[in-house]
Amino acid sequence: MKKIMECAAKFRIRKYLLVFADAFIVISAALITNFILSFSSYSLTSGEMIIPIFTSTVCCFAFLFIFGAYSKMWRYSTKKDYLCCIAGTVFGILATWLFDYISTGEGIEPLYIILHTLISTTGICLFRVIFRSAFIDISKAKENSGEYIRTMIIGGGQAAQMLISEILSSQNSCICDNKKTAQYEPICIIDDDRKKIGKNIKGIEIIGTTYDIPKLIEEKKIELIIFAIPSCLEEERKRILNICSKTGITIKKLPFIGNLIFDETQPAPLLSQIHDIKVEDLLGRDPIKFDSKEIRNFISGKVCMVTGGGGSIGSELVRQIAKYSPERIIIVDIYENNAYDIQQELMMEYGDSLNLVTLIASVRDYDRMNRIFKDYKPQVVFHAAAHKHVPLMEVSPMEAIKNNVIGTFNTATLAQFHDVEKFIMISTDKAVNPTNVMGASKRCCEMIVQYLAQQHEGITEFVTTRFGNVLGSNGSVIPLFKRQIEQGKPVTVTHPDIIRYFMTIPEAVSLVMEAAAIANGGEIFVLDMGKPVRIVTLAENLIRMYGKVPYVDVDIQFTGLRPGEKIKEELLMNEEGLKKTSNKLIFIGKQIEIDESDFAEKLRILRDSAKENDEKIAVQALHDMVPTFITPEEFNNKLINNPKKIKKEKSA
Repeated sequence: MKKIMECAAKFRIRKYLLVFADAFIVISAALITNFILSFSSYSLTSGEMIIPIFTSTVCCFAFLFIFGAYSKMWRYSTKKDYLCCIAGTVFGILATWLFDYISTGEGIEPLYIILHTLISTTGICLFRVIFRSAFIDISKAKENSGEYIRTMIIGGGQAAQMLISEILSSQNSCICDNKKTAQYEPICIIDDDRKKIGKNIKGIEIIGTTYDIPKLIEEKKIELIIFAIPSCLEEERKRILNICSKTGITIKKLPFIGNLIFDETQPAPLLSQIHDIKVEDLLGRDPIKFDSKEIRNFISGKVCMVTGGGGSIGSELVRQIAKYSPERIIIVDIYENNAYDIQQELMMEYGDSLNLVTLIASVRDYDRMNRIFKDYKPQVVFHAAAHKHVPLMEVSPMEAIKNNVIGTFNTATLAQFHDVEKFIMISTDKAVNPTNVMGASKRCCEMIVQYLAQQHEGITEFVTTRFGNVLGSNGSVIPLFKRQIEQGKPVTVTHPDIIRYFMTIPEAVSLVMEAAAIANGGEIFVLDMGKPVRIVTLAENLIRMYGKVPYVDVDIQFTGLRPGEKIKEELLMNEEGLKKTSNKLIFIGKQIEIDESDFAEKLRILRDSAKENDEKIAVQALHDMVPTFITPEEFNNKLINNPKKIKKEKSA
């Protein structure tokens, strides 16, 4: 509040200064005009001048005010802005002549009016030019003192024009209590359209293309880059951001064009939407868009249950479900801290308008889950509860089998028994040709869902969604890399050739939601996640975004593949084909037919061995259930011994 009052006071002082200056100029112009006319017979006596001088001063002030001469930021004035000064002065002096004509019946000598108008207009406009130059000199002094951040803007389109206008206005705006919005100082603009080079936007020159960025950053002493091309194509955005990240300069960007927020009654608040570059911005594709109308029709008025509702995926599921007016949300999680966090978050946001139930329970406990289904009667179940850490599950395979396989069997069969409308199981790309217990257990979960869908008993439609790694989730490499960089430690990557598919948590959840909305039962939904990303490239880009140089400021160490880890994950098995859906980036994989009697017997053996904690028999039973379950050494050796495949993946 104090800062706002200070800004308002400064603006009032500048306005009063202009008013007094204009009054002085109009009075001086009258005296100069009369002095010039004193050499002829058209001059006025001292007594005759008093009323015209007073009247012209008042009238000029009034018309300058009406035409907006005192409401403009003259530091950022354009040629058009000076027209208000010319119009205000001309109308003011004409009003003076009209007043004198009405009061005396004769009017002032026309030659006096013409000269007074010319001298007043020239003086008022010239003063504003000097006024503007003085502020520019002051701002440059502030730039040199480090008060402003020297900023390069990439993109010379409409978004850049709006952004520059906001930056320039914010520097002298009364609403400057947010220091960040007043610190940018646009120095130059970059655009790959060579026809634009040499032109300027609001006085800021377009000086080169994106290929000139490293050189221009050094020449112009740039401290910040703002990427202002929200509609840029994915490959081009990735290329430009890679160039920027190698400079070591802080990068900020406008959101994707579909995510920009515009106010119909006010200019777009672009400054508030600028954010730091995120790792997902370098993955080389746009965020996936989903049909919110279809999802709303599916969720609205339904009782929805989310198992694992406190986890990374589960909590985001709960957040998105809450937006679509469900009748009730039931969060089920064994970990009370996570469940409590999402419960409090939703209560703060929605209050009593959201019917929310938070339950601590394990999907392993059949009787407890049965009671939950019986008491709350969910219509839609999103099954996100699972153990997912590959190395940990290699050490404790029984836990993966109990939590993932038995937990899924319990929840899915209870959903069928209690006439749940839809059951959506969340799977992973690690279920495809698994090389570890976690992946094999999730493939087994897919088979359980398919097994129940094949039976066609009851009304429940069973759906599986499969996607790759989720950025920012618990156990993701990104938080680990960030901690290592911030603590000054080397970044650890398991293998130089390791490759993964990535998506954001909201994308993953949106896939689950839309899959549930469009499913008819028995499908396995697969997302086209774009090109796979080398983990070492991700680590290098993250280091650069911290303003550091990979292998120089921050080392990257290769620690070797962890137990059960693949070099490259897959999204489809060899037997599965793809079928298009209404969303061009979501496909349906053809499910493999399951021998129901054989599957039921193998599942019984797996369940019994897990209950007995007989690890050897249980893991063998998992191999028997999942024929594609092979050792990581077998899979990785095939890939490593195929140089063409490695080279192809690296280029991707």
